[in-house]
Amino acid sequence: MAEGISRRHSKACPARDGGRCRCNAGWEAWVYSKREDKKIRKTFASKAEAKSWRADAVVAVSRGSLRTPKRTTVEQAWQTWKQGAEAGTIRNRSGDRFKSSAIRGYDQGMRLRVLPEFGDVRLADLDRVQLQRFVYGMLEDGLSPRTIDTTLGGLRGIFRYALDVGDVVVNPTKGIKLPRSDARRDRVADAVEGAALLAALPVDDRPYWAVAMYAGLRRGEIQALRACDVDLDAGVIRVEFGWDDKDGPIELKTRTGRRRVPIAEALRGHLLEQQLKTGRVGQQLAFGRSGSDPLRPGAYQGRADKAWEAAGLKRITPHECRHTYASLMIAAGINAKALSTFMGHANIKITFDLYGHLFPGGEGEAAELLDAYLDAQIERSAEAARVAGSGLTGAPTGAPLAHDPEKAHG
Repeated sequence: MAEGISRRHSKACPARDGGRCRCNAGWEAWVYSKREDKKIRKTFASKAEAKSWRADAVVAVSRGSLRTPKRTTVEQAWQTWKQGAEAGTIRNRSGDRFKSSAIRGYDQGMRLRVLPEFGDVRLADLDRVQLQRFVYGMLEDGLSPRTIDTTLGGLRGIFRYALDVGDVVVNPTKGIKLPRSDARRDRVADAVEGAALLAALPVDDRPYWAVAMYAGLRRGEIQALRACDVDLDAGVIRVEFGWDDKDGPIELKTRTGRRRVPIAEALRGHLLEQQLKTGRVGQQLAFGRSGSDPLRPGAYQGRADKAWEAAGLKRITPHECRHTYASLMIAAGINAKALSTFMGHANIKITFDLYGHLFPGGEGEAAELLDAYLDAQIERSAEAARVAGSGLTGAPTGAPLAHDPEKAHG
């Protein structure tokens, strides 16, 4: 038996009297804490989990970061985490404050599903096997993969924080097998369809949809857009804030979310019409129902759906317009780094994960692109040589000079 790991037996198990084990009481792992002069123990369903915990615990004890587990329950840990996240003292992995909408989403998942199941369980006793069974149960109840993932969001936050402050040694939310999302790829409109979709809309609604389609702003970013953020003279939209239905303007999720997006000519006319129609300036909302009252995306979508149905066009959403913007930019030849910046992605990997299939990448297409580039460079070089040659004066190459001194003297 490995040191610090032992098999547990029920009171009625024959193994207690030297017989063969007939129970399934699990395994116990322990480490000795010199600082506390005691053993720190934890039980597990499998030997593999016990070994994994003990390996992490040995390292934590040597660093002085492991203490005897507190009797904090999952519900108590959630309340502590929620208060810290709302106050900004507990932050996300990027070091930024959690968005209010994210906290509300986590809170809903905790209240509806996690706390009824584990609220009274001591945080340090919750293990991966219990959580995996919890995931399987939600799947059997018909919950979508996305809902299941969101439900675990609060637990992930709790355990990351508990691990940071030394309340637990292992994060049981790591390694959980989640169902693959069955979400289909969002649709995009090509250039012709995009123009037709805009043309079918009520005139007053076109600027809102044009910003989504030709600048790629998120719905909340359009809601928070101020008149001063739309700079037609400089030819850019400055994206500074997102929008929360409860809190109003909010800081963007990542630092790269704050960005400057170029205004294409296809968008400029719509923005100019919006400015002239509303007359808004400065800090006033560019697309609100008034300068201080935010727009209602549902109302825009409802009017658009009716207009597109009447025109025989397939509906599109603001989020799909954002994908359309990305696809149009790629088709226009914009490089991945620039697109990542304009989209406000946290890193370029996100851009490739979402839109990599749209970038030129097949063997045949790659070869054609390389050939076209090489041909263009060779032609450019040849043209430069022809221009340089046409500028020479005097006799053709190989003809004797009229005043060659050697020939003059025989």
